[in-house]
Amino acid sequence: MASLQYNHITDTGLLENYYADGNNEWLGILMQRYTLLLYGVCMKYLKQEEEAKDAVQQIFLKAISELQKYPVTYFKSWLYMVARNYCLMQLRDKGKTPLPVTEKMMASEPDENNSILHHQQKDATFSALSEALEELNEDQKQCIILFYLQKKSYHDIASLTGYSPMQIKSHIQNGKRNLKIIMEKKMKENKV
Repeated sequence: MASLQYNHITDTGLLENYYADGNNEWLGILMQRYTLLLYGVCMKYLKQEEEAKDAVQQIFLKAISELQKYPVTYFKSWLYMVARNYCLMQLRDKGKTPLPVTEKMMASEPDENNSILHHQQKDATFSALSEALEELNEDQKQCIILFYLQKKSYHDIASLTGYSPMQIKSHIQNGKRNLKIIMEKKMKENKV
């Protein structure tokens, strides 16, 4: 995985490199870090695996387009909002209402402190998921990264790893389950 050589560069550093030289590879590395997280957000709203995968691709295209127009400071939080808004628009276009709008929601006005707190909470969640991924055993971690982040098919993963399709399926399923368990534990510890 070529992107591992860039793990030492922060999100801000990757964005600065992109804004400095306009090289889309910096964005590719940055986006790859959050593919699994975006997939999770899309699954939460859209509930369909194929729709969620398609949405992740569309969100990446939208994000690249938007990043060319204006600078972004809190990348993780910004990307989450792009994903959320995209999914809500998809649901609206299909005639589905994801959440009922209440008077309290309509009456509340966003303020700067809530926005900062929101960014901090989202950053903590994304960081926890990145850490959780690192806690998986190597087989599960490798299969999840190859399948969700690098968009490899079972056949491609089998060629790269030597695992059988059944082993790959098992590693992915167990990895997703373990990620959920680790994330729930982290969320309780950090009260994110």
